[in-house]
Amino acid sequence: MHTLFISDLHLSPKHPDITASFIQFMREEAIKADALYVLGDLFDFWIGDDDPTAFAEQIKSEFRQLTQQGVPCYFTKGNRDFLVGKRFAQQTGVQLLPDEAVIDLYGQKAVVLHGDTLCTQDTRYLAFRAKVHQPWLQRLFGFLPFALKQKLVRKIQSDIRDDKQHKPMMIMDVTPSEVIAVMHRYNVDLMIHGHTHRPAIHSIQTDDQTLKTRIVLGDWYSQSSILVYSKLTGYSLLSRPLINIE
Repeated sequence: MHTLFISDLHLSPKHPDITASFIQFMREEAIKADALYVLGDLFDFWIGDDDPTAFAEQIKSEFRQLTQQGVPCYFTKGNRDFLVGKRFAQQTGVQLLPDEAVIDLYGQKAVVLHGDTLCTQDTRYLAFRAKVHQPWLQRLFGFLPFALKQKLVRKIQSDIRDDKQHKPMMIMDVTPSEVIAVMHRYNVDLMIHGHTHRPAIHSIQTDDQTLKTRIVLGDWYSQSSILVYSKLTGYSLLSRPLINIE
């Protein structure tokens, strides 16, 4: 018995090797799991649930096949796919989670999240996040023609890339005090997140001498990154080569 966690695949038609590796993972590994958690940034950017492209349908089809075969799939929105909504959930069978969710892993409570909200030193990003998460703005964006939304997203992505080039690496990592605050808020000793692309398993000793664990999922840029949480053996953070597309 085991549960799988992935994040930060940044799926895009521009990267067929990542897409092929994801499809293989869904059909050969996820299908055998008790549940699958996707902790954000599945897509390089999700423009909206009205995406009519064959690529979007291909990815939705993989989730639909998985959930129809009885594997529960849970989805946390990331900073690249925060526009995933109810229509996507209905079409795929996935269950959308709040920004922070407490789950039960075979008797072990854990808080799962994308991880961007833990980077509290990156104040410019958090201000941008607060703006684009306003419901009225998302509704307005949703009314725009898909082609216009694509143009706007390309401009936003370009601005984000330029901004990241001028940021110190340290402010794009999590703030330790925020990690502890979130774990205390939910009274858990285990946190699982993505976003930073720095896969690792961290042990944290708090002021009250409690030992806590923070597991960071990796991206799929050059290899897959999968967290396997087994009922019998605990957690393993695995990476595998991507499928080579000639």
